[in-house]
This record gives sequence, structure tokens and C-alpha cells, in this order.
Amino acid sequence: MSEAKKQVLWADDEIDLLRPHILYLEGRGYEVTAVPNGEDALSLFKEKNFDVVLLDEMMPGLGGIETLRAIKEIDAACPVVLITKSEEESLMEEAIGKRIQDYLVKPVHPSQVLLTVKRLTEGTRIQEGQFTRDYVSEFNRLQQKRMDPLDEKEWRELYQKVSDLELELYNIEDSGLRQAHFDMKREMNRDFSRFLEKEYPKWIANPETRPTLSTDIVPRFVLPNLKEGHTVYLIVMDCMRYDQWLSIQEYLDPLFRSEVHLYYSVMPSATPYSRNAIFSGLTPKEMAEQYPKWWGENTNEERGRNRHETEFLEAQLARHGHKDMNFKYQKVYHPDEEAAVKRQITTYEGIPLVTFVFNFLDLLTHGRSESRVLRELAPDEAGFRSLLNSWFSHSVLREIMKSMAEQNATVILTTDHGAVQARRSSLVYGNRETSTNLRHKHGVNLRGEDKDAILIRDPETWGLPNDFLNKNYILAREDFYFVYPTNFHEYERLYRNSFQHGGAAMEEVILPCVVLNPR
Repeated sequence: MSEAKKQVLWADDEIDLLRPHILYLEGRGYEVTAVPNGEDALSLFKEKNFDVVLLDEMMPGLGGIETLRAIKEIDAACPVVLITKSEEESLMEEAIGKRIQDYLVKPVHPSQVLLTVKRLTEGTRIQEGQFTRDYVSEFNRLQQKRMDPLDEKEWRELYQKVSDLELELYNIEDSGLRQAHFDMKREMNRDFSRFLEKEYPKWIANPETRPTLSTDIVPRFVLPNLKEGHTVYLIVMDCMRYDQWLSIQEYLDPLFRSEVHLYYSVMPSATPYSRNAIFSGLTPKEMAEQYPKWWGENTNEERGRNRHETEFLEAQLARHGHKDMNFKYQKVYHPDEEAAVKRQITTYEGIPLVTFVFNFLDLLTHGRSESRVLRELAPDEAGFRSLLNSWFSHSVLREIMKSMAEQNATVILTTDHGAVQARRSSLVYGNRETSTNLRHKHGVNLRGEDKDAILIRDPETWGLPNDFLNKNYILAREDFYFVYPTNFHEYERLYRNSFQHGGAAMEEVILPCVVLNPR
């Protein structure tokens, strides 16, 4: 069965002179209905469905702009092209304000009209077809690259490319490609956990040659931007993945030029370890040794483990020669705290360093496990990105960042860890004193499945505190989550498809740090 021809309505008071153009379109498979005035065009438009409308701007009676307005009142989604002899900017602006899809200046060539009509009627199909071909080619290239041993820079580049492709992939409806992409990413995460298991202890042992870790955020990105009389804002968005940064970038691009860096979280990739590492500039082991009163790994309440971030930051600044520097630190958990920051943001101008921790994403991640509505709004990673995009577009944080741009301030936007959708359960064994997290645990004589988990028998080699006998850690690989044998099926069902962090997946560990300078 042949595909129905696309319908074109063309109104021009000199339509007879455009016969060659009409024949050219018809020869390319379009059905063109030609009329000499706006009244006839409007009458036909009410009776028949058209895929695109071409309007001459200067017609006797009902002119092009008036016809355009009437057509948009009937069907706002129908693409309309205005064709005119005038190049006046005011006319172009008026037409754009009336929601035209394109603007052509006479004389027009038949191929020019064809290109415009094809873009408006078949552009999505053509783009999807080209993307599919490009994706398959890139997919094969990435699969081939995975066959070779990758260093830390190549892993960052690979994850960045896969994430960029994923966002493009979700703009088209192709479940087969999406499944292939999902399978490839799962295989990559399997390889990545092995890479991390082998290389991370080397990074801890050789800080001079290791890649950028959480401990390096302040010295590498914040301190070099400090200038006299100039404010640097450090914003830590708890639990923001690289693909989630991509989903909000469109709102910041008009305000800032962005320089995106990817770095590695300290392990475990969870707030008590990674965010404290950002503010202290120290590994968990170093924090426990140098500041035992501020380090709270065994505190049950998670916020309590990060209650000394101000002190950690002050000590880190002092180590880097900024002992007496004026700085401000603020956690933002609730809407009233956001509103307070928005009111006060202009008063921070001139303070050398202002640091905010925004917890919306982390609260959303944890809240999703307990809310059926949130699970329906964000059933998967694409849904989570969409929800984040919607929130940020209307958020107080976006307004706050507008004020930062107006101050001509540099903004360092980063995160402490990401999250992964936990799809597969894995048995873990430990005593009652073992920590309760689903993607990472510490305790005595922990055991798990080797293929599902990284068992850390010597915590110090991973930069972790070894503060009691037989202490060890266990980190989940890929998309596994830990469940004890007791009531296994109940907890397996409860946490399946929840978003968790603390393990050794790329989405949790390879993180964005974005330097934003005002345009």
C-alpha cells in the first residue's frame, strides 16, 4: 500500500507564474492545491487537512499575515511558510511572533521551496533515519573500543559518549535501539567495575598521577578561579548524574559558557564519603585519622555524617593558604531555605567563596522508593531526566543562578555522586552491626557473590578507615543491590528498580564538574 501524498496549500496572487514551482513539487511526490488569495486559502483550510501552507505576504483582500493568524486559530500545529518580497526586519519579527515555521524572500527557486516543504513535512522521519544509521555505526565503534583495555581517560570519554547518545536516542521511537543501548551499557558497567577494582587502589597509593577525584574539586576547580573582588559560587547538587546535567544544560546555556569536566567519586560513591571528600580534600581514611570528631561513618542518620562540612572546608582552605578567607556555606533542603537564598543572593556579591549544597535530587531519588506517584512520573532513567528538567525549568535554583550570572560570578556546578537504577538483587551476608545501604556496606566479615560485588578486605588500600578488627567493605557492581537472606523475597521486591548509590557503576562514579562563566 503506497503512502498518502503530503498535502501542500499554496496561496499567491501571482500563482500562475509559480506553475514551474508547483510542477517541481508534484514531481517530488507532493499534492499541491494552489489558490490566488487568502480568502480561498482559508476556506479550503477549513474543509481539508493540509500538511504545510505557503502564503504570499502581499495579497489583495486578506493578506498573508492576516491569513496566517486565521490559520493558526484553526490549527496552531500546522506549519506555515511566509513568502515575501520584503526583507524588512520588522515584518520578519511580526511573522515570527505569529508562529510561522519559515520565511522565504522572493524570488524563490523551486529547489528552495522543496527543501523547506520537505524539512517541515518529513524532517523528523529523515532525521530519525539518519540518526539510526549514525547510531548503528557509532554503536559498532563503541563495542569495538570496549574490546581494548581502557585507561581512566578513555573510560570517561566512553561514558560521556554513551550518555550523549542516550539522550539523542530517546528523541526517537525505536525500542530495538534502546534495548541494544541498555544491553551495551550493562556490559560496559561490568567491565568498568573490574577496571575500578584493579585501578582504584593504585590511585589511592599514587595521588600525584591519579585522575581527578572528589578530593581534588576545590584545589583544581574552585581555588584557581578565586580573584580579588570576585565571587565564586560552588554548587553541589547531591546525586546528579552526567546525563542529568545534560538535561538541564539548555536552561543555563543562555546565561553561561560551560566547560564540562568529568571526574571520579571516591569510593563508596555515597554522600558520607564523597561529599565530605569534596569539602575536606581528604580521603575517608585521612578524615578519620586527622579529624576523628568530624568523621561519622557509623552515625545512623545520614545527614549527621555530613554535619561538619563547614569545618572541613575551612580546614582545606587553610591548608591551601586561605586561612583567613571569608567564605559562606549553606545547605538547602526545603523550599523556604531556597526562597531565603533567592532573597539574599545579591548580598553575597563580593564574598570570595559561597558554597551551596542542594538536596532536591537526592531527596527525589530516595522519595521515589516510597512514593507510587513518583515511580509513575519517573519509571526509568529517561523519566527521571524528564522530571528533573521540568523541576529545574521552574525552580528557585534556576532563578538563583540567573542572579549569579548578573553578578558576573563564576559558578562551579558539581555533585558528590550519581545513582543507578537497581534492577537485580544479590545475596549478602553480615552481622547485625553491618551498615544498611543497598549498594555498599561496611562491617565484619562481609560476604557476597564475586560476580555481583567488589569485596574490599583491606580498607586502607581503598583510602577507607580500618578502625576495628576484621572490618571490610562490599560494593555492588553493575545494577545489583544487596539483600540479606532473611525475608529475601520481600526486600527484593521492595527495592527492585529503585535508584541507589554507593556502588561501582559508571553512573554513580563518573561525575560532572562544570565551570560556568557568564556570557
